[in-house]
Amino acid sequence: MKKIALMCAAALSALALFGAAAEAGTLEQVKKRGKLVCGVHPGLPGFGLPDNNQWSGFDVDFCRAVAATIFNDPTKVEFVPLTAKDRFTGLQSGEVDLLSRNTTWILSREAGQGFLFGGITYFDGQAFMVRKKLNVTSALEMSGASICVIQGTTTELNLSDYFRANNMKFEPVTYAYADEALAAYQEGRCDAFTTDMSGLYAERAKLKAPDEHVVLPEVISKEPLGPLVRQGDDAWFNIVKWTHFAMVNAEEMGVTSKNVDDKAKSEAPDARRLLGTEGSYGESLGLTRDWAYRIIKHVGNYGEVFDRNLGDGSKLKIKRGVNALWSKGGLQYAPPVR
Repeated sequence: MKKIALMCAAALSALALFGAAAEAGTLEQVKKRGKLVCGVHPGLPGFGLPDNNQWSGFDVDFCRAVAATIFNDPTKVEFVPLTAKDRFTGLQSGEVDLLSRNTTWILSREAGQGFLFGGITYFDGQAFMVRKKLNVTSALEMSGASICVIQGTTTELNLSDYFRANNMKFEPVTYAYADEALAAYQEGRCDAFTTDMSGLYAERAKLKAPDEHVVLPEVISKEPLGPLVRQGDDAWFNIVKWTHFAMVNAEEMGVTSKNVDDKAKSEAPDARRLLGTEGSYGESLGLTRDWAYRIIKHVGNYGEVFDRNLGDGSKLKIKRGVNALWSKGGLQYAPPVR
């Protein structure tokens, strides 16, 4: 028995070493390949949307920011559209280096599926969209309603929990893909459509008459969205999460894509450390000294990316709300570069 136990332990140890070796060196693989491969949403306005092979969106720009910090070129990224059902398999299998696809950070995805989330790029919450003509002003008025929902997401569980907690009944109408669920809602096969609130604003923009639909005020869950990587490569994990932190810190310091060259000459210590004119923080990440400068120069700070994809500079006109900087009443807060 002792011999068998030792053999099992050795086998497990070998598997662990093999897994670590397989996961290590993502940065080197990306450099050797000459491009980043990034998993994104196949078609969600504001977050990930292809238009004649020209991708746009908040999550898409995060992929570009990672490519910029590695290659000093935001175009060196291949976008791989992944459905809600396939997104985790795509990352686990190594099909993509990074998943940046409005995905909720929850315990089971880290402890159970072997991922790590590189920060919270967007604080969200689940909500409901209904037709204005129904005269529904609250989700609490929807007992007995049929609700379209996407399979393979945290949305299904949140929906069930909300109705059970409020002693209400509902009829789930499930679909594998967001476009199918939205089409069903458009055709009247369900009374309401539920997903993350940001997603509802994006999906509403696709409808034939967007103004005939309203997003109800209740937010029934916490949906912290962010990019994720495979466990086992701490160096790659650090690059991904500090890409986000650099963009948030830049906004807080007032460093933008337009003034970054002037700010790089500044005597302000925090700006000098962020932009690489003082210290060797980039090298400690396995990057160049101007790693954050590259992100801001080519892609912009967090506020710039938010505004052009989701905020006032976009069709969605989503308010910053909790995604404002911590210094302006929001939750976006990044560790300092020092």
